[in-house]
Amino acid sequence: MGRWAHGGDEIEALLGRRHLEKVSGARADGAPWLDKATRRVETAEAIVADDPESAFVLAYDAARFVGEALLAHQGLRPTQAGGHLAVTDAVRAQFGGPFAALATLRRRRNELEYPSYPGEHVEAEEAATAIRTARSLLVPAQRLLEHLGLFT
Repeated sequence: MGRWAHGGDEIEALLGRRHLEKVSGARADGAPWLDKATRRVETAEAIVADDPESAFVLAYDAARFVGEALLAHQGLRPTQAGGHLAVTDAVRAQFGGPFAALATLRRRRNELEYPSYPGEHVEAEEAATAIRTARSLLVPAQRLLEHLGLFT
C-alpha cells in the first residue's frame, strides 16, 4: 500500500515545511517503536504510585512512540524543526479516532515540562489515565502497521 487515504495533504504540507522527512530501509519499520512504547508503558505502570509526574511523562512518551511507529512504517520521521508536534499533527490527520488523544497528552506534558507556575503536579489518577490511554493505542497501531506502506 502507498499513500494513506486520509491526511495525505497534511503529510505533504509537513514534508514541505521540513517538519517531516522521508526515511527508508531499517528506519522505515514501526515495530521497534511499538516495542519501545510497550516498555515505556510498563515502566510508567511500575512507578505511577511513587512518581505520578514521571509516570505521566513516560505514558506520553509511549503514546508518541506509537505515533512514531505509524510514521516510520510509512517511511516518515519528524525532523528537529517539527518535533513532537509534527508527530501529533501527522497522526491526527491520518488516523484520528483514538490517536487524537496524543494531542491532549502532549499539551499536558508541555504544561509539566514548562510550567506556568511553580508546583505544577500530577495526581496518581491522572497519570493512571494517561497510562491507560497510551496502552489503548498499542493494539490498533499494531493492526495499522500491517496495512501501511511507504508514503509516496
